[in-house]
Amino acid sequence: MQYFHGTKANLNIGDLIQPGYNSNYGSRKTAAFVYFTATLDAATWGAELAVGEGRGRIYIVEPTGSFEDDPNLTDKKFPGNPTKSYRTRDTLRVVGEVSDWVGHPQEQLQAMKDRLEELKRLGIEAIED
Repeated sequence: MQYFHGTKANLNIGDLIQPGYNSNYGSRKTAAFVYFTATLDAATWGAELAVGEGRGRIYIVEPTGSFEDDPNLTDKKFPGNPTKSYRTRDTLRVVGEVSDWVGHPQEQLQAMKDRLEELKRLGIEAIED
């Protein structure tokens, strides 16, 4: 299975993505996990919604250790794991980059940003336990 990580970070093949840095989302707390997905759509959201300057990027990644379903997008919100989203406390190795991905329509992207702002206003953060 191929895995993806959407971000605005400028990475190279062979780079490692690891927890312990400020999150790309929310209040930018130190991330206890690294998140990744097996769907290009979920990675696209990651690339579009990540905090930071520059263009969104989608990297092809390889987990170096164990991982689990992402509780932010699985049983807590959706039954099962339809977005095939995962998290790990281990590193991800960048093995490639998807250069021809297409972003979501502007209206859909703005609706998602508005929803995330509303969650932020309500004090709802990502599950990091």
